[in-house]
Parts: sequence; structure tokens; C-alpha cells
Amino acid sequence: MTWPAASGEETGTSLFTIAPGLPFVDALAAGILARVGDDPLALSRLTVLLPTVRAVRSLREAFLRLSGGKPILLPRLSPLGDVDTDEVVFTQGGTELPQAVPALRRQLLLARLVMRAPDLAATPAQAVSLAGELARLLDEVQTEGCKFEDLARLVPDDYAQHWQVTLRFLEIITQHWPALLADEGGVDPAKERELRLKALAETWRAQPPPGPVIAAGSTGSIPATADLLAVVAALPQGAVVLPGLDLDCDEATWQDLDEAHPQYGLKRLLERLEIRRGAVRPWPLPDPLPEVMTHRRSAPARARLVAEALRPAGTTEAWQDLSASALAAVTDQALAGLSRLDAATPQEEAGAIALMMREVLETPGRTAALVTPDRDLARRVALALKRWDIAVNDSAGLPLTQSAVGSYLRLLADWAAEPAPLALLSLLKHPLAAGGQNPSFFRAQVRDLERAVLRGPRPADGFEGLRLALAQAEPRRFDSHGDPDAHRARLSAFIDGLEEILRPLLAAMSGTGKALAGWLDLHARTAEALAASDTQSGAERLWRLDDGEAAAAFVDELQDAGHDFPELGGPDYAAVISALMVGRAVRPRYGLHPRLYILGLLEARLQQFDVMILGGLNEGTWPPQPKADPWLSRPMRQRFGLPTPERHLGQTAHDFAQACGAATVVLTRSERVEGTPTVPSRWLLRLDTVLKALGRPRALSITMGRWTAWAEAMDTPAAVRPCAPPEPRPPVAARPRRLSVTQVETWMRDPYALYARHVLRLEALDPLDADPGAADRGTMIHKALDDFIKANPGTLLPEDAREQLLRFGRLAFAPYSGQPSLETFWWPRFERIADWFLALERERRAGGVQPLATEAKGILTLETAYKPFEIIAKADRIDRHPDGSVAIIDYKTGTPPRAKDVELGFAPQLPLEAAIALSGGFGLRAPVVEQLAFWRLTGGEPAGQVVALKLDPARLAAEAVEGLRQLIDLFDQESTPYRSQPRPGMAPRYSDYLHLARVAEWSVGDGGEA
Repeated sequence: MTWPAASGEETGTSLFTIAPGLPFVDALAAGILARVGDDPLALSRLTVLLPTVRAVRSLREAFLRLSGGKPILLPRLSPLGDVDTDEVVFTQGGTELPQAVPALRRQLLLARLVMRAPDLAATPAQAVSLAGELARLLDEVQTEGCKFEDLARLVPDDYAQHWQVTLRFLEIITQHWPALLADEGGVDPAKERELRLKALAETWRAQPPPGPVIAAGSTGSIPATADLLAVVAALPQGAVVLPGLDLDCDEATWQDLDEAHPQYGLKRLLERLEIRRGAVRPWPLPDPLPEVMTHRRSAPARARLVAEALRPAGTTEAWQDLSASALAAVTDQALAGLSRLDAATPQEEAGAIALMMREVLETPGRTAALVTPDRDLARRVALALKRWDIAVNDSAGLPLTQSAVGSYLRLLADWAAEPAPLALLSLLKHPLAAGGQNPSFFRAQVRDLERAVLRGPRPADGFEGLRLALAQAEPRRFDSHGDPDAHRARLSAFIDGLEEILRPLLAAMSGTGKALAGWLDLHARTAEALAASDTQSGAERLWRLDDGEAAAAFVDELQDAGHDFPELGGPDYAAVISALMVGRAVRPRYGLHPRLYILGLLEARLQQFDVMILGGLNEGTWPPQPKADPWLSRPMRQRFGLPTPERHLGQTAHDFAQACGAATVVLTRSERVEGTPTVPSRWLLRLDTVLKALGRPRALSITMGRWTAWAEAMDTPAAVRPCAPPEPRPPVAARPRRLSVTQVETWMRDPYALYARHVLRLEALDPLDADPGAADRGTMIHKALDDFIKANPGTLLPEDAREQLLRFGRLAFAPYSGQPSLETFWWPRFERIADWFLALERERRAGGVQPLATEAKGILTLETAYKPFEIIAKADRIDRHPDGSVAIIDYKTGTPPRAKDVELGFAPQLPLEAAIALSGGFGLRAPVVEQLAFWRLTGGEPAGQVVALKLDPARLAAEAVEGLRQLIDLFDQESTPYRSQPRPGMAPRYSDYLHLARVAEWSVGDGGEA
């Protein structure tokens, strides 16, 4: 088969191009079928080389489409990066090509070199991460044909000290790495690819294959690939088909191309092949085109518009005359099927894209693809499509670290390395954890353990810390409908069972080092033991699905690769396994939709669909931000001969230009990401400029707002019915008949909170691994002062009073030891409180005031028409004055209530405590209450303050009791509702039940009702 030139075309080459407006693989297949004719065997004699495995699969599908489903013998299809050399006759006595060292094995070998170098990696995990970057540098150096010996040209004195250290290390690598590879009997992957491509090129050069050979879709960015393309072009029956070479570009613009231009890579390839652009011909296609191609092509004017927008910066003065150019006459054709969507947020962008893709499925046979380098956007779109039960085919797959099995293995290793309670809870709540029990029962026990032990201040690490916290847990932390002691015993047995499963791994983590293979074996066995249920073994539950198979393959490969890796301590192993998982992906094999795709830039090359959505078109995303090289700075890379970031930019620009050739293209971006304004991609800005010069500004986005509106409408109810404030009216028998004096204040300010706590019996959960809050700090200070007063009830304080009080403070603070905020902030404040307290205490005792009771419990029973009502209190302190009267004191580590609120009855704590005292409810003979006072204890400036109420305690007590009787009588009527914050101006500063009352839905302003 030969490739003759058409009439009037330049002859002498076998180079062709397929325009961006044509579906590449369909056009390639149509041209091949037209050339081979009706001979059923001719097609099978062809060899077609393509850039990627996905392109091979797409060409196979194109042949099937064009054949109308009839069986045909396909050509031999092979990706360029994995050409089959079995049939190659090697010129060196049949010597086989060396194999590439497996990726994990190479990373661990390089990590060992990094670990030996001083000042490079502080931990094995850092060494593993740097080894991954070093492997990429080795591949890049070998791909570009550079030599490490040329590092000597990078004079160290020209660079900063840390770059000098790096250069010296790279010189060591060049000395030791070849010997390590020789011991392994292999080569680097990039070198193996280079040798394979060179061997094939040499063989075909010496002995051309009997059948036609077509190399299609490659830009020759890899030198070895470019050399093979040169050989194919020179074969008697060879042809090279380039993707999207601009044959209409004027010569001045062509000569002015820079590395960032989409045509630069093709220009560089033609120069390497020593072929003029004019010698490249359009790929011959049948006339008329097959029907399957016509609905996927765009007008040639589209390619001209995109090429004009991406022209080199040095020639953009041509935009001044665009309105009179030939492009102006065909602008409508160029814009047909091309549109743009600027969404407010990534969530809105993803919702609109998902809706577009879903709309495609309304037409049988139509396909759509989202092309984006933005993995966050890809994940959002995939999740949005699940609302229609669509599992989209995402070429990048799911990172192993984010899969169920991968995250489970990481959680297990992380907890064993640092057995903190929060890490244990994350592990036990994982869906794969079952502990040999029914998974539902196991999770119920985990939730019970969480409420009893893990909520609130952090327990000590390890299982002993859990047991101690369980023994000290308050009864309220257990099921209120059961026996707390029985519940405590069940959780103790549950902890014993967990320890039995996890003890081997936990013990190893705290022991001496272990070989990597040994760690992997122990890690896997422990993971299986914890994953086992009452009906399935751990292996069955862990390794059976796609992510389990990927994780098992990773573990097996790592065991082989790390057999001689240095021993690791437990924490180092946990960090190393996480670092090695990075880059591994899980790709589901079944259940994916056959007509919807999410593709990265590499996977999208040569692909075209009925609808192409180019998403994430923001600067820094597409084109992506150049990745920092930890080994060589930009000037060093340039002097060494490695590609500049601009060359990669040019390749992504070519990807963009090719994707814009589809029949229907939507360009999308979000205006803000995580609240930060974004900059549109430079290609969008150039398109805007060109369209403005053509007199068509904003022509791309005229009709696109409907997609975001539709996506928003899906989540917008047909009618919004404002929520009314809650007004629960429980039966009187269900209403509380016993409250503390502080809860009475809540009753007055926010009855709904009282209803939720005492009728619904809902109690807010403490935060996990919590720092001590304001209430905890108040409890600690109260306890320290109480213990001190009880230890020193006499008229004089001892000489070591300060030492005693600080000792009691340490004991009170002990349950929260290890909390940085206590040691750095609250303990110094407590010391200042202690000094202020002791000075005041000495003054009071010198004046004849004596502590009568501390933490005194009291009760007041009020007879009502329905049933007696009990008020209980715990007075922080009651002092006796010399005249026999008493003072009731309340310690406040926060802000005490205003005297006005006390007088109006909205802060009834001290008045009600006075009423209890006057009735003898504290166990004291009905005394005369002379004073009510708050002692404000902040530890600031001043450290403390006595806030005495200048009101008659007896009158306040009588008014408080009368007001309470009226409140009780009111709520003893079933028609009285428990409203939420009935007086917004008197609403409590904080409530655990605002979300339950849905206050934000029915209130406006600063608490007023809607």
C-alpha cells in the first residue's frame, strides 16, 4: 500500500494530518478502510501505532462503528509506549532487551540512597517521597537524552547552598545508581522504553515490515518516539498522521512560534524529521464522509478561531484588523456548537456539568465527556451524577488512599503508631471494622464507647487509658434506660476484645524495628482480624471488591519490592506505607456508564464525543501551575537540557485546541474557589479578546445561564414554607417536677431548651478529644477552692496556704493534664486567682467571717395545685458573719449576671438559693441572709472581683419564689407551650438546642421573630 499525493499536492513524504474539527480515530479508521478497499484480509496486514492504550481502544471501536457492526479482521494495534518487540530481529545476536525495574522496587532502592545522604530526608517517609520525585527526574533525564555527567556544567558556586547540597547528591546518584540497576538486572522504565523503541526502529530500518505501518496521533515529544516516527515515515508503506497540524498558519506566525504555543511541538517534530510543513498533507478521507462522522465534526472555521486566539504573542497586532478578515465572515460557523459557562462556585459548575451530561443520555447513542485536570471538579461531577444512579467512567479512578480498603489500612497503621482515642474511633467507625461480630452490633458498641469514654476530654492513650476513663465515666454517659454498671461491664468486655485483636500490632509498634515484609504481613493479618464478622472471614470482607484487589496487589508488590529495605520502627512504617500508597488508583471494572466519561488531559488525546465539556478553565488549573522540582531549579533544568515549563504549557494548549474541535464544546470555569476569586484561563481571555475584535463579545455565554438555573432549580423547592417557631405542648405528667436553680433560669429565658433536655431527654454530645471548655475550667477552679476551704476551716490560714491551694489546683487540673491550653494559659491564671483569693480570705477571716459550708446541697419543695415541685441547688459557699447572719457566694469564672437581671427575675440563682437557706433547705437553721455575692474569678487584671448585690436578699428570695410559683402554675396547664426564646432580648447567651428549634429559619435580625 502506498500513499500517493493528490493532484496539486507536494510529493515526497508520507506525513499527514487530521484537522481538529474531525473526530481523529473515526477519520483515521475511515481513511484506512477507504484505502484498503474490499479485500477482507488487507486490513489485518496493517500495523497502527497510537500514543496511548485508550487511543488503541478508541480506534478499535471506530472500526466497529464504521463497519456497521459487521465482523472484520482488525489491523495490529499497539500503543507507542508498549510496542511488542517479540518479532523484532535484534542485530546483536538476538540479545533480549533488559526489563524495567518495577516502580515500587525502584522507589525503595532510591529511598535507600536518599536515606544515606546527609541533610536530605529526616524520616524514611520523607526519603520515600523524595525517591518518587527522584524517579521522575531520572525518567525525564533519560527521556530527553540528557546525561548526568553533564551536571558538572552546573557550577555549584552559582547557586544557593541548598542547591549545592542537591547537586552533590545527584552526583552520588550517578555513581551508585547504575551499579544498583546492574545488580537488579534491569533498567529504568524510561530507558527500557527508549531501548524498545530504538530496537524497533533499527529493525524496521534494516528490514521493513511486509505490511503497511501507520503511526498516528503522536506529537513526537519523546525523542525516541520521534526517531521511530522518522523511520515509519521513511518506510515504503509507512505513514505518519499528525494530530491537528495547522496547515493554514502563515509563515511569519509559524516561524515566530514559542514553546508555549500549541503548534510548537509539531513544529519541533517536523524540524527533527527535516520535513517542511508544506509537505504534510491532509489525511485522505472518503467522499462523502461516513454518517457516523458527520455529527461529530465541527466547521473548519472553529479551528481558525481557536488558532487565532492562540497565536503567538509577538503577532497579536493582527487582532486589530480582525473585523475585516476572512475569519469575520465565518464567525457564526466558528461559534456554532461552542459555548461558555462561568459558574459562581465549583459546586455550581459541577452541578451544571452533570446536568449537561445527563441531558446527553436523552438521545440514544449520544456520548459526552468532561475533560479537566481538576480532580476536585471531576469528583464533584461524579457525585452529582449519582443522583440519577449514574456511575461515570472516570479515567483517573479513585486514589487508593481514598478507597474503603486503602483508608482502612491507613487508619489502622496510623492508630497503631499513635494509639490516640480519636484515631481509634476513626478506625472502629470504618465500615470494614467488625471485630468478629455482626457489623451493626459492633457499630452500636462503638457508639456506646464513644459516648461513655471518647467524648469530652481526651483519655490517656492505649487500652489502659480507655479502661481508666470508663471506670471514671459518669452515669449520665450510659444508656438512661439501662443499668449503668451493666453497661460499663459490657463496654469493658468490648475493650478487652478489641485489645485481643489489636495487641500484636500495637506491641510491635512500640517494640524494636522490623523488616518491611514483616510489617506488611502483621498489618494485613491484623486488618483481616478486625474486619472479620460473625459470618465472613476478614479476608472475604477485605479483599473481595475492586479496591480490595488493588490493595492486595499493592501489598504483594510491596512485599516483593521491599525484601531488603532497612528495618523500620512502627511510626516510620505507618508513614512509609501512606507515602507509598500515593499515586495508586482503583479503577472499577464493572457498572460504569458506557456513554459518559471523565478524562484527564492525557487520556482525552485523540478522543472526541458528541459533547465535549472542558472544565476547570482557570489559570493555575488549566493550564496547570508548573510543579516545583525538589532537585533542580528552573535555571538549572534549562542549563541541563531538560524541558522548560513552557513546553508543557504548549502541550496542554494543544490538548485544549484539539478538544475545541468537537461538534459541541462547552467551556466552563468557576469564578471563585473556596471563596477566593479566580482568573480565567489565558485561553479564555484570548478568546474573549478575539471575539471582541470580531464584534461578538460574550457570544459564547448568551444561552448558558439556563444550565446553572436548572441545576439550582433541582435543589429548590416549588414553594418555601417558612418554619413556624416550635410550640410543643407535652402532657403535664411528662413535664419536669424537679429543677435546679440554674435550670429555672433556662426555663425563663428559653423554655424550649428545658423541654428538649427534660422532656425529650436530649443532651448535647461533648466534642471529641475536647480541650477543656469554660464549664470544665469553672469546675476545676471550684473544686480546688472547695478542697482548700474544707481542709482549712479555722479562723486563720496556715503559712503554707498558697502551696496547699496550688497543690489542690494541680489535683483538680490533673484529669486534663497534657492539654497545652491549660499549662500555658489557664494555670498561670489560676496562680493569680489563688493569690487574690488568699488575700481576700485572710481579710475576711480576720474580720470574723467564717466559712459555714461549701458545695452545700439544698432543696425547696413548693406545694402546687397539681403536684409538689422541687427546687434543688448546690451553693458554692455559705459564710457566717460575726452577727450570725450568712452570705451566699457563687464563684463565677465567666461574666456574672447584671443586678438588673437578678432583680427582674431572669437570673434567679442566688435569690432562690437564699430562699432555700431561709427555709432551712441547706441543713442550716433558718438564718438571716445578709448578703448575696458573685466572686468573679478570671485570673486577668484584676485576678478576682467581689460583685455584691446591693439588694435586700429576703425581698429577692420572696419575689423569686412567687415568680417561680406563677411559672409552675402556668406550665401546669397543658395548653402552655414550651416556646423557644419567647423574649429575644433575654435569650441565653448560648444554647445546645438552637438547631433543634430551627431558630435560624424563623428568626430575623438579632433574634427577633419573623
